[in-house]
Amino acid sequence: MSKKSIVTGILSYGMSGRVFHAPFIHQKTRFELRAVVERHEKRAHQRYPDVVSYDSVDDLLNDEQIEFVIINTPNNTHVEYATKALKAGKHILVEKPFAPTAEDARKLFELGKEVNRHVMVFQNRRWDSDFKLLKRVVERETLGNLIELHVRFDRYRMEKSPKVFKELKIPGSGVLYDLGPHLLDQVISLFGKPQKSLKIQATHRPGSEVDDFSTLVLSYPKGFTVFIHASLLVANPLPAYVLHGVKGSFQKVRADVQEDQLQAGMSPKAPEYGIEPVGKEGLITLMKPNGDRELRYREALKGDYNDLFNAVYAQIRKNEPFPVKPEEILWQMEILEQPVWNES
Repeated sequence: MSKKSIVTGILSYGMSGRVFHAPFIHQKTRFELRAVVERHEKRAHQRYPDVVSYDSVDDLLNDEQIEFVIINTPNNTHVEYATKALKAGKHILVEKPFAPTAEDARKLFELGKEVNRHVMVFQNRRWDSDFKLLKRVVERETLGNLIELHVRFDRYRMEKSPKVFKELKIPGSGVLYDLGPHLLDQVISLFGKPQKSLKIQATHRPGSEVDDFSTLVLSYPKGFTVFIHASLLVANPLPAYVLHGVKGSFQKVRADVQEDQLQAGMSPKAPEYGIEPVGKEGLITLMKPNGDRELRYREALKGDYNDLFNAVYAQIRKNEPFPVKPEEILWQMEILEQPVWNES
């Protein structure tokens, strides 16, 4: 099978295209960044002089040289553009939320099979340094039978987002669909599909049309419960991960540095890329038989979104399974779209 570079197009050169995609695609080894869509300002050529800048999505999809498309447009356009890209014969990588409903997601996966093209979802937070440490603790540490896990994404943003689609009451808007897919994907990748789930939402910012506070409660076998929290009004963020077992506890602040490094222009091939700063270590507290507490500090693993794109290459060129499985995305969407428990 051919190992040539995958000719790629990116549907938007906004923040996500500039930070989360182009630096990984424009490495001229496994991928070739051929084109982006820029409807207004033409800025991509400043960093990538050889890249074609198209005025519209349709123009890019009509480019026969492009075989793989990254769909990083507003949430409410994902299904439309994913459908167009697949029908144009492109493999696709779609940002979260993949779709507003499980039924929409299911149709996209089915269409991918019909046209013999790969459908992948950009759940990059599986490769965050802090989450990778949580995963190692779950798999290797001796916390005993697990009791509860709290996973948080706290921000403080009283003002409305300049990305208007995030603030309108349309499918895929609000903090739950913005941050929830990241956190749900992490939990599902560790523990699979929950037996039951409950959704709580609220709106606190003046004039807001969408939720700015959301909690998901997931129930797993043997009494293990996961609490997922996403809020835009937390002035003093709590640890991103708090895990309790019968023998001890683990906690870790959110400290992945990849986004900040990429924003600053660091190459994802730099030796220091993805390395957390000293002082952000995870803390394990174990109870000893005599009642004393033993503290163990764990340095986070290297965060590395390169591994996500390695997996994309392996899927397209070698037909190896992509780590974010379709059934996991369908479980995610079913949980996100369930009725709100506290809605009057």
